Amino acid sequence: MFKKILILVTALLAIGLFFHFDLHQLLTLDGLKGSMDQFNQYKAQSPLLVVGGFFLLYVVVTALSLPGAAILTLAAGALFGLVEGLLVASFASTIGATLAFLVSRYLLRDAIKKRFPERLAAIDAGVEKEGGFYLFTLRLVPVFPFFLINLLMGVTAIKSWTFYWVSQIGMLAGTFVFVNAGTQLAQIDSLSGILSFDLILSFVLLGVFPLIAKAILNTIKKRRVYKNYTKPKQFDRNMIVIGGGAGGLVASYIAAAVKAKVTLIEAGEMGGDCLNYGCVPSKAIIKSAKIAEQIKHADKYGLENSAPQFSFKKVMARVHQVIADIAPHDSVERYTNLGVEVLKGYAKITDPWTVEIKLNDGGTQTLTARTIVIATGARPFVPPLPGIEEAGYVTSDTLWSKFAELDEAPKKLVVLGGGPIGSELAQSFARLGSSVTQIEMADRVMIKEDSEVSEFATHALKASGVNVLTNHQALRCEKRGEQKFIIVKHAEQELEIEYDELLCAVGRSARLSGYGLEELGIETNRTIVTNEYLETLYPNIFAAGDIVGPYQFTHVAAHQGWYAAVNGLFGNLKKFKVDYRVIPWTTFIDPEVARVGINEQEAIEQGIDYEITRFEFKELDRAITDSATQGFIKVITPKGKDKILGVTVVSEHAGDLIAEFVLAMKHGLGLNKILGTIHSYPTWAEGNKYAAGEWKRAHAPQTVLNWLEKYHTWRRG
Repeated sequence: MFKKILILVTALLAIGLFFHFDLHQLLTLDGLKGSMDQFNQYKAQSPLLVVGGFFLLYVVVTALSLPGAAILTLAAGALFGLVEGLLVASFASTIGATLAFLVSRYLLRDAIKKRFPERLAAIDAGVEKEGGFYLFTLRLVPVFPFFLINLLMGVTAIKSWTFYWVSQIGMLAGTFVFVNAGTQLAQIDSLSGILSFDLILSFVLLGVFPLIAKAILNTIKKRRVYKNYTKPKQFDRNMIVIGGGAGGLVASYIAAAVKAKVTLIEAGEMGGDCLNYGCVPSKAIIKSAKIAEQIKHADKYGLENSAPQFSFKKVMARVHQVIADIAPHDSVERYTNLGVEVLKGYAKITDPWTVEIKLNDGGTQTLTARTIVIATGARPFVPPLPGIEEAGYVTSDTLWSKFAELDEAPKKLVVLGGGPIGSELAQSFARLGSSVTQIEMADRVMIKEDSEVSEFATHALKASGVNVLTNHQALRCEKRGEQKFIIVKHAEQELEIEYDELLCAVGRSARLSGYGLEELGIETNRTIVTNEYLETLYPNIFAAGDIVGPYQFTHVAAHQGWYAAVNGLFGNLKKFKVDYRVIPWTTFIDPEVARVGINEQEAIEQGIDYEITRFEFKELDRAITDSATQGFIKVITPKGKDKILGVTVVSEHAGDLIAEFVLAMKHGLGLNKILGTIHSYPTWAEGNKYAAGEWKRAHAPQTVLNWLEKYHTWRRG
């Protein structure tokens, strides 16, 4: 901080001295003309000294953003001629600009980053991709104040070397004009005479040229991408969507809603993994398991504890009935009625506009479309442990059908993975009677959450009967007769754990093979590589959902499905970048863990000057009535501001409570707005208001309150 203050004071002192000694009067057109004879005498006597002094003066004036850079550029031409003057002015102006850029970065960037972290992150992302290009465009047009460009670019993450060489080249044209004019100094009456309307227009056109060139290059790039293919003269469909999960369903629905002709292709069950294997069945079994747990601990509600009596087969039957009850929402019939043609089969893209479909009934069909959306989702990742295939395993996809055949829950269940899926299922099956061991290689479960949230989750899992083993690395599986074991490594020792069923829940991998991506050269790196508009290598082929990332959530897949559809159908008119700024997610253990925005560990990693506001649910009336006082709300805000950067809620109904904070963040509403909103009593949602009240209490204006106290004392007489 001392160094920053010293630099700032030195710069301000130099600027003050510059104006105090009226040096700015020398850097006017009249001042320059009046001093030329004296300058020429100095030059004749000491040419190197004059060149060096002039160069240094130019650097200082530019670095301090002082007025007079244009006059110095004229002086360079008048003193040294076109060639030598251009060299001196070009390098001096660029070095000075770079110094101003570096000072701005050193003094301002950290402060602005702390104050506006999200906005600066978005700017940095754009600068990283296109910064040099746009800086070059700005430098070509002398209408934009160069000193302002120097200061503003210093706040961004553009590399110093990039700033230097782009500025050197970009300012060359304008420098040439002024240096050349300086060689005819006597004929110049004003600076406006140099920058005539025609000349400014020429510079503007010169600045627009890179944008035009970029558009032309994009067109050439597109033609190069498509050069080996013949585009159909007409298309069978406006859009073909591959995959009937959340992303594909939304994309096809949007297309039908705007009266486009769209075909949706799905080989398996409509609704994708979420309906058939993920969100829906897992939440159904979580509910059954929670009821069983409440029966075991009925004394919390003034009732008698008892062992829950149930048929595991009936529990699993209910899970499948829930799937069947929701299935009509995503059914072929519903989407057909909405205007979507649904084909059941396997799709392969044979060229950028053509899809070949092997129908489930044995037939084949080939369709062309102007736009194709790939939304094929992801599948559970199975680690390549030696012996795992021989010993057998289930995943979050296959357990529902296999366990439906069991008369009772697996006696010994090993859950491999400490993420959301593994934690949800480990707790549920433990509550339904399984002896569950959960194995996690990291030092804590739910590693993406704050450490205190991980500790809370671990406590909740253990309270439900789960044996949580962190820092345990799975090595191999072994089958010895009818017995099955997983061998793990912990503290440099090998341990063996016997199991009846092994559930692999260590993540999901995108479904990439079998759709023609390799043959088309569409880039994949664990997921399909797309740009910010969800375009692949081919601008008419889009991807959405788990196959894209970066979040493998159903609601994000639906979110991306909208962008893929709109950009695919109307991208020739207007394209929209996918907005990932406010993404909520919930882990449905009991109590639930919900989050939106950043958490504390991310705030620390990003260097944000933040503060924490907490509200404990043991203070909430509704939580007390429900005997569910465990948990808290944790809000991240910038120091002294009520702007919400992130929220973590740990409680019953956390997934529902987070919605208010999602809405607030989406529309830029702070904690004061939440505090000023009426919440029904007694409800769980009041917790959000009380969290906002905790922030307000911590930021109460003490000086004002002291004066109010004196005022009321006076009023009492």
